[in-house]
Formats: sequence, C-alpha cells, structure tokens
Amino acid sequence: VLGAAQVVCYEDRKRLSVVAVGAVRQCVTSTRVCSYPMSKGTIILPNLASVLYDPESWETPRQFNPGHFSDKDANFVANEAFLPFSAGHRVYPADQLAQMELFLMFATLLRTFRFQLPEGSPGLKLEYIFGGTWQPQPQEICAVPRLSSPSPGPREDGL
Repeated sequence: VLGAAQVVCYEDRKRLSVVAVGAVRQCVTSTRVCSYPMSKGTIILPNLASVLYDPESWETPRQFNPGHFSDKDANFVANEAFLPFSAGHRVYPADQLAQMELFLMFATLLRTFRFQLPEGSPGLKLEYIFGGTWQPQPQEICAVPRLSSPSPGPREDGL
C-alpha cells in the first residue's frame, strides 16, 4: 500500500487497516473445529474480533455497551471474551505495558478534555461498517479543554 521507499506517516492510517486476527496457524493433523472438518495442512486465520459479537459472551454484542465491563455497582469486571492482545501462549508480549499505556493515555485525555458532539450534530452513528471486519463509522467529536485542569508543572511535594 505504501510502496518501498515511502516513510509511514499519520495520514497513512486512512489507507492502512488494523485487523484483529491472531497468528496464522496450520493444522498438523486432521481434526474438527465446531463440527467443521479441518484437513491436515489447512491454513487457519483466527478472527479474534469474532468473539466480540458472540451473544453467549455479551448481553448486546452488536451495540456499544459499557455495561459489558462493569457490575451492578459500576465496578470494572474483566470479560474473558475480550481479546485485544490475542490469547494463550501467543499473547502480545507487552500486553501489560500496552494496557498501562492505554489507561494513561485515555485517563489523561479524559482529565484534560470534555468530549462532546459539535453544535447541530444529529448524534453519534452507532451502526458498524462491514469491510472484512466490523468497523465503527467516522465520528465528529469536539475535545473542549477543561478549565479546571491543573498545569503539568512540578507538584507541591517536589516529585
């Protein structure tokens, strides 16, 4: 997509896509997977995102639902069906680092900005687009700086 001599830049994200698939596997013996026969040598490309739409794992699999990750008291609850960094012995080696970085990034964004729809917006587009995988539609959202956000200067305790 990018060509041999081109440097990757942020604008390339429109031409590149991230697909939630696991590492390619090959059957070493003939077997059955969910009653489907798999011959020895069959190439398997696991679609990790498919579990996100499993009605046995999620109350509302085709809708955005933060309740999928919280109990009745709004405490976080992990769901084994959520596999953002693969699973098993092929799990992403920096899984904990990635989760920490994602937490820090989103917590900082939410502390610094208030997110809202632009004035006159008809609302969020919650239907997904199918193109090999289910993808959210592009959204227009305004990030409004919170006036009460502290400056990133030194703390009182000197740390």
